[in-house]
Amino acid sequence: MSTKQTVRLLDLFRYYKGLPHQMAAITELQEAMPAGLLSRDNGWFKTWSVDGKQAPEPAWWASARGIVSEFEGCELTAYPDPGTGGDPWTIGYGHTGPEVQPGMKITKAVAEDYLRQDLQDAADGVFQLLPLAMDWRPQQQAALISFAFNVGLGGLGDSTLRRRLLAGEDPATAVKEELPRWNKGGHGVMPGLTRRRAAEVALFCSQPALAHAPQQPAVIRHNSPFTARLTPNVTLGDFALQQDARRFQQQHQVDTAALLANFLERVKRNLGGTIVITSGYRPPAINRSVGGASASEHLFDAPGVGAVDFYLEGVDINKVQAFCDRYWDYSVGYGAPKGFVHLGIRKGKPRLRWDY
Repeated sequence: MSTKQTVRLLDLFRYYKGLPHQMAAITELQEAMPAGLLSRDNGWFKTWSVDGKQAPEPAWWASARGIVSEFEGCELTAYPDPGTGGDPWTIGYGHTGPEVQPGMKITKAVAEDYLRQDLQDAADGVFQLLPLAMDWRPQQQAALISFAFNVGLGGLGDSTLRRRLLAGEDPATAVKEELPRWNKGGHGVMPGLTRRRAAEVALFCSQPALAHAPQQPAVIRHNSPFTARLTPNVTLGDFALQQDARRFQQQHQVDTAALLANFLERVKRNLGGTIVITSGYRPPAINRSVGGASASEHLFDAPGVGAVDFYLEGVDINKVQAFCDRYWDYSVGYGAPKGFVHLGIRKGKPRLRWDY
């Protein structure tokens, strides 16, 4: 009779705390697995990621990963801080933390996981400290994420750069003048930091290809063709679900739709995917027929009042909802369980949240 005890993978996930001995055990387990078992082509991975469909990386991801990986390099064995000869110990692509201890070793896959989380943490911090950065081009966001990754969110938070940006100064000018000053270490100016700051400035100030140049919302009227664009990725017809019975009747409705569409573009810029509107303008008769509230924001019945229900094709709806909850100042209906997010504005522009 066998006395061997088995371990469920579920228990490994449940009790994983990122501790050094757990990391070492995971590395041993991965090295002991048959070659190809962890391939993304295997059936288990497709099940894990819902038939292999994963939300695309944020628009800033590729540029941020490129510049950070170039200057950090990748070390699979923990090494001490050059200045102290000890703490903080570092591993992977510049990853530090209490779990990183002398003698620790990881695989390249684990290093990539650390990098992914570290970059997301840096991005979250940048957008919290500099909300205006949400509307920057992805390359500009990536440059500041790299900077924050290197100097720390505390450094960015206390910086003259942040104060200048929040004061409304030209971002390119502030970045050009402030970033190069952050090139010193314990022994004075460091050539590596000088090169990194120059690369971040160049990335921030780079111009997008003509095909991706920002487009201005078209000046359109309520009776314009459905193909008229409110924003680069949202048409007048999208708000009417391409139905003449749902066409806007007044100019203020178009103006409010343009405001909503601009925020949809912001969501898309940061999460990717394709904007899909499931409900926009509902004239009173249609609103009644679908069981809408008598004072529904979808009626667009006053200047500055309106709503849109939408999702991003190819993006986790919960991520879309979380983004809207954080950055939309007015009405958000939590429709994620039903496959959409409601964005609205009502009279007085209160901040409201509710479940469907």
